[in-house]
Amino acid sequence: MDLRKLKKLIDLVEESGIAELEITEGEEKVRISRNNSANAPATAIVTQVAAPAVAASAGGIAPAGASEPVPAAPEGHVLKSPMVGTYYRAPTPGAKAFVEVGQSVTEGDTVCIIEAMKLLNEIEADRSGVIKAILVENGQPVEYGHPLMVIG
Repeated sequence: MDLRKLKKLIDLVEESGIAELEITEGEEKVRISRNNSANAPATAIVTQVAAPAVAASAGGIAPAGASEPVPAAPEGHVLKSPMVGTYYRAPTPGAKAFVEVGQSVTEGDTVCIIEAMKLLNEIEADRSGVIKAILVENGQPVEYGHPLMVIG
């Protein structure tokens, strides 16, 4: 990203009073955030990303989440990833998924697989209930503690 554009964005954050602005342009992602203290300057973090996470509007690039409201997550117990890896809904490509939204599960049922370091780890339901939502796309990387699904 052009340094002049980055400077303008930092100035915009400082002048407007917003706490944080995140923009993705091509493979670059910029997050500009301001500390809570009144005289603290805004700081910028530039990172490379695999895919754009910001919607383009008629006026150019909009901050992440500014163009559409975020839907509320269903209520219930959130099953979180116990490790870093890649999330898979089924045991093999093309196979039936372990669980679907609306399906009942009992504690100990396998609900997905997380591949970590070429090992396939079966993730089990940590409580019984009905799958209210699946929060991760098949093949998506997940971090430790990343929400996987909601069990109600």
